[in-house]
Amino acid sequence: MTAENAEHAENAKPPGGGPVRVFLVDDHEVVRRGLVDLLDAEADIEVVGEAGTSAQALARGPALRPDVAVLDVRLPDGDGITVCRELRARMPGLVCLVLTSFEDDDALLDAIMAGAAGYVLKEIKGSDLVAAVRTVATGKSMLDPATTARLMSSVRGEKPAASAPDTEAAALAALSPREHEVLDLVGEGLTNRQIGNRLYLSEKTVKNHISRLLAKLGVERRIQAAVLASRPPGSGTEHH
Repeated sequence: MTAENAEHAENAKPPGGGPVRVFLVDDHEVVRRGLVDLLDAEADIEVVGEAGTSAQALARGPALRPDVAVLDVRLPDGDGITVCRELRARMPGLVCLVLTSFEDDDALLDAIMAGAAGYVLKEIKGSDLVAAVRTVATGKSMLDPATTARLMSSVRGEKPAASAPDTEAAALAALSPREHEVLDLVGEGLTNRQIGNRLYLSEKTVKNHISRLLAKLGVERRIQAAVLASRPPGSGTEHH
């Protein structure tokens, strides 16, 4: 590293001082090795650990105390979006950068709902990925506001049952008090396990509640229900 780059690296350190601690989650060892070599070459970034599966990520991540988790969307036993949500629930200060090899609006929407700070394609240049890690480490987002708004609007219009305020209100009115509670927590981005812990229910019971409320709302995916739950009062989704 040149003296100029070293100086830039020093200036890019997060407010707390010290290098940015990065945790890598990708099921391809070759990809992980390349990312380790790329990121560890920077004076202000340190790869503190890696995992190839969701289970490994959830077991190892919290103990490593990373600042940034770089997560592949597709994992053999799950997905990086769920890992993002779970790790952030355990480590509120963690920021997640989702890495994928394809453009997928659904995955981007899920990443937004899970609280990811950034979403980049694997085709990204090495220098740009390093810059992305530094950006999210300082608390800034790598999610374009215009793109986010467009995607959220497209979800709202995916289903006829979710397009008209009066229809939405009728569907929401059909939910039981418990289903309203579950829907609110889905809107907060909680996992089934977290919802169960909050409401003192088993994961299976939560899953059953979600299946029923999705059917009542006329939507297929929980993120669509989450959009309905996040609508402001007066837009057809207010309930008591």
